[in-house]
Amino acid sequence: MQHNATEVTAAGIARLAGVGRAAVSNWRRRHADFPQPVGGTETSPSFALAEVETWLREQGKLAEVPLRERVWQQIAGHPDGPVTALVHAGCVLLLIHDRPTDWLDLAAGSDARLAAALPAALDQVITPRFGPPRERAVHPPAGPDLLTSVPLLRGAAELAADVGARQAYEFLLGRHLDANPRQYTLTPAGPAALMADLAGPARTALDPACGTGALLRAVAARPGQELFGQDSAPELAALCALRLALQGAAAVRTAAGDSLRADARPGLRADVVLCHPPFNERNWGHDELAYDARWEYGFPARTESELAWVQHALAHLADGGTAVVLMPPAAASRRSGRRIRADLLRRGALRAVVALPAGAAPPYNIPLHLWVLRRPGKAPAGPEVLLVDAGAPAGEGRAADWSAARGAVLDAWRSFEREGGGPDEPGFSRAVPVVELLDDDVDLAPARHLPPAAAAGGFERLAGVRADLGDTLRLAAGLTPPEARHAPAARWPLVTVGELARGGALLLRTGGNSAPARALVLTDHDVLAGTAPSGGLPEGDEESVLVEEGDVVVPVLGGGSVARVVDTATAGAVLGRNLALLRPDRDALDPWFVAGFLRGTANHRQASSYASTATRLDVRRLHLPRLPLEEQRRYGQRFRALAEFEDALRRAGRLGEQLVRGMYDGLTDGTVAPD
Repeated sequence: MQHNATEVTAAGIARLAGVGRAAVSNWRRRHADFPQPVGGTETSPSFALAEVETWLREQGKLAEVPLRERVWQQIAGHPDGPVTALVHAGCVLLLIHDRPTDWLDLAAGSDARLAAALPAALDQVITPRFGPPRERAVHPPAGPDLLTSVPLLRGAAELAADVGARQAYEFLLGRHLDANPRQYTLTPAGPAALMADLAGPARTALDPACGTGALLRAVAARPGQELFGQDSAPELAALCALRLALQGAAAVRTAAGDSLRADARPGLRADVVLCHPPFNERNWGHDELAYDARWEYGFPARTESELAWVQHALAHLADGGTAVVLMPPAAASRRSGRRIRADLLRRGALRAVVALPAGAAPPYNIPLHLWVLRRPGKAPAGPEVLLVDAGAPAGEGRAADWSAARGAVLDAWRSFEREGGGPDEPGFSRAVPVVELLDDDVDLAPARHLPPAAAAGGFERLAGVRADLGDTLRLAAGLTPPEARHAPAARWPLVTVGELARGGALLLRTGGNSAPARALVLTDHDVLAGTAPSGGLPEGDEESVLVEEGDVVVPVLGGGSVARVVDTATAGAVLGRNLALLRPDRDALDPWFVAGFLRGTANHRQASSYASTATRLDVRRLHLPRLPLEEQRRYGQRFRALAEFEDALRRAGRLGEQLVRGMYDGLTDGTVAPD
């Protein structure tokens, strides 16, 4: 039995073999040579991954396991935890990226020789990239414990040979982040790209709360560029550094530590600062930092940690440099922060406040703001501030079109920068004189200062919405399912999705972590809401999964019974994260039949795992009845009619909300008469 080896749970074994967990339980009972538990608990034992792989291979059950799944299991079951495993794998992937021949020479020897020689080889890469040990957050693996990581490192190298070192690391890191959604506060790719665009080009860029590096990744990496990061979590500072180093040729310097209490680079003056700080922190250092030189615009109250981060960002800017900080909307109007907001306005440091659509970044239930700040130089302060409200409700209740919102915000900002003002756009943007904002409240919420847009797009538009609603309600009435007819309980023979995939009756794919530039992405939110593709993913070389007409798409997080058949309008979009795609062989399976039976509540319940953080669906465990193709099509026609009825109801609800909102707006602003 191996000691201190990578371990895997029964659920992990099931994923390796492409079966349900019940099959793993059966193997344990029926096969005396099945590996014995080496850890875990009596109800949730864990097994040595190497022993499990050997047993599965001998039984012929490991042949179809994807390489990336095997490497991920080595990450997830590492004896020192997945974060340590990711750091070890990232260091080796960086060695492969920078000095591939060195790795080939090392890997040709035994595991013991590799473990002994690897630390010196890694140091030759890590030190030039990240600086001396006392200054860097990345510490390469060393010592006898490295031997337990060698199988993982060889697997990561094999994966890099298939997809590239950067793509391999992005996959492994993305899988870890998806598996721990409540452990990390991530900045999505859309807001990160907008923040980088608002800041403009930079030779030096800083993120004082860097997390896994989403904001610094959005800064165009090129030779000669310097990227600085700091995070209070040492493991995040290390993961960020490795991620950035694998992305491009920029010099990367990250440090571990609280940026407010223990600034790692107090003398740094960067061209650009991007920051998504922690919100609503009371213990940010208020008592011990009362006389800190960074509070140039006023000492923040204990409840105003975000204004401390704003001033920290300004203190690290070179003259004329730009900072973009993601802020909670309350920071624009809380009375405790009005003196600091007023001084930021008077001295020209605050240049714009942009209200983002709700759901743009965590916390997803509120429309966050972006503050665009500039370090005042010799140029006189501008007399106006740009206020933008990109968070207005999307038309007909659809998900916000993020790419359109980003383009509109950038157009307004660039026009404001170029002309120092610009025409007002009712309901969206306005260049507001600073003196108009310097009242008792100094309220910077954009919606309070923008000229109102015409109610629901104008009276004519309101009439059109009413007509559309009438047509949709008539359509919904026509699509109402006929009266249900009782039938005796069916006892069909069942087959799982995993068995169908292994037999070639359907292709099973999962969404990736990157997409080509400007590609339209079908997100899990789009599938749940029944809307058009609206998302985005970080740009990368990982092969994207493009959906085709007739594919069945299923969200794997959240516990809802949803399955969507891709139509002509959606075909061609990139499959997003947390989605599984089933592509049926049309000679064996009807897509609407598949989607309909996948939506069964009992089907979802038996295929879902319930953890403390989220409900996750194991798509391979979903089952379908074995029926002839003609019988499938009979069911498929009824399921398709139900889907059309559901779409009509959803559209009627959106139009009804739009009509009600427009009527309220029209009656209250005088554009609609009460009679």
